[in-house]
Amino acid sequence: MPHLNVPQKQKVHRRMPKWSELRSQLQFAPFERDATTRRLGRAHTISDLRDVARKRVPRSVFEFVDGGAEDELTMSRSRAAFDRVEFRPSALSGALAVDTSTTLFGRSLDQPIILAPTGFCRLSHHEGERAAARAAARAGIPFALTTMGTVSIEDVATVGGPEADQWFQLYVMRDRGLTTDLIARAKAAGFSTLAITVDTPVTGQRRKDLRNGFSVPPQLTVRTLLDIARRPSWWINLLTTDPLVFATIPAGEPEAHAKFIDSVFDPGVSFEDLKLVREAWDGPLVLKGIQSVEDARKAIDYGADGVIVSSHGGRQLDRSPVSLELLPQVADAVGDQIEVLLDSGVRTGADVAAAVALGAKACLVGRPYMYGLMAGGEAGVDKAIEIYASELRRTMHLLGLASIDDLDTSRVRLRPSN
Repeated sequence: MPHLNVPQKQKVHRRMPKWSELRSQLQFAPFERDATTRRLGRAHTISDLRDVARKRVPRSVFEFVDGGAEDELTMSRSRAAFDRVEFRPSALSGALAVDTSTTLFGRSLDQPIILAPTGFCRLSHHEGERAAARAAARAGIPFALTTMGTVSIEDVATVGGPEADQWFQLYVMRDRGLTTDLIARAKAAGFSTLAITVDTPVTGQRRKDLRNGFSVPPQLTVRTLLDIARRPSWWINLLTTDPLVFATIPAGEPEAHAKFIDSVFDPGVSFEDLKLVREAWDGPLVLKGIQSVEDARKAIDYGADGVIVSSHGGRQLDRSPVSLELLPQVADAVGDQIEVLLDSGVRTGADVAAAVALGAKACLVGRPYMYGLMAGGEAGVDKAIEIYASELRRTMHLLGLASIDDLDTSRVRLRPSN
C-alpha cells in the first residue's frame, strides 16, 4: 500500500498570562465594611429581606410578624391570588419615562404605597416606629402609626418632620373617653388621616404566638435563653434602650398582648359608633378591614372618605374573603364616591401595579417593611421601599405605561383559579 502522509497535530504552546494583562479584564468587588449594608445589599426582593430578617431576631419575634391566624389559610390564599395576575402589555408604546406618583386625600405620594399600622415595631428593632416614620417621610409616602404602637403619637410626629404624611390607626375602645382623647392627640400632632380598624372585635388566634409563648416584654424560658445566645445584638439593644411598652395608651407592660387587647377593645362596636369618631375628626376618615361590598356602602353612609379592603394580613378571621379578589367588586360599587385602598399579601411592585389596575388607589404594606426593620433597622425600611419602587417602575415600563393613572382593568386580569 502506498504510504499516507497524515498531518501531525501541532503542539500548542501556552503561557500563563501576566497579571498586567489580566488586570484590565478582571474587576474585584469592593469590600463593604458595614455589616448592615452588606446584608441589605444581598436582598433584591422582599422575600430576600424576609430571609435576612429570620436570622436577625428571636424566633418568637419573627413568627409574631410573619404568622397568621389559625391555619393561615387566608394568608396563603392572599398570596396565591397575586400569583393569578396576568398583565397585558403594549408593545412599542413610546413610554420614555415612568411616573409612579399619585394623589390621595389631596396629598401627593411618590408611589401608591403606605406603610401599614403594625404593632410592637420596637420588638423587631429598637428604633421601631421612629425608623419607619423617617424612612416613609424620605420616600414621600405615608406612615400609619397604630394604637398599639411602641412609640407615642407625639414622638412619631416629631421624627417624621413637618412635611411627613402620617396616619393614625385607631381601635374604638370600651372607654369612649380614651377613644376621643387619642383622636384629639393625633389631630394636635398633625396627623393627616384617621384609619379605624373594623375587623378586630377580638384578637384572632395566632397559634405560632401561643406555641412560642410570645409576650411583651419577652419572658425568659429555655428557648428564650437559647435565642439570646444566637442573637446577642438584638437582646443587647432591647435591654439597653427604652422599656418596651405600649407608648400611646396607658397600658404599662402587658403580660400577654392578646389578653390585654381583648380587655380594652370593644367587641360590641358598631357603625353607629362611627358617629362619635366622625364628630371628633374633621380630616380624611378611612375604615380598615372592609370585607364586603355591603360594608363599603355603609362606610359612605357613616361619613367615611375611604375604605381599605383588607383581611388584616390573614391575622384575624381565617377563611375570610381574599382582598385582591374582592377589590374589583368594591371598586365598581363605591370607587366613584370614596377612595378604595388594598392591603394583605402585597409583596412586589408588580402586585402594587395589579392592585391599582383593579381599582385600588394605593396599597398598604406591613410585614414587608417589618422584614426590612428586622434585617437592618431604618436602612432596612429604606431598602423595602426601594424594592417596591424599583419593581413598580420596571413593571410599568414593561407594560408600556408612563403614568400610574394609565393602569386600569384593560391591563390586567385574574386568571381562573385551578
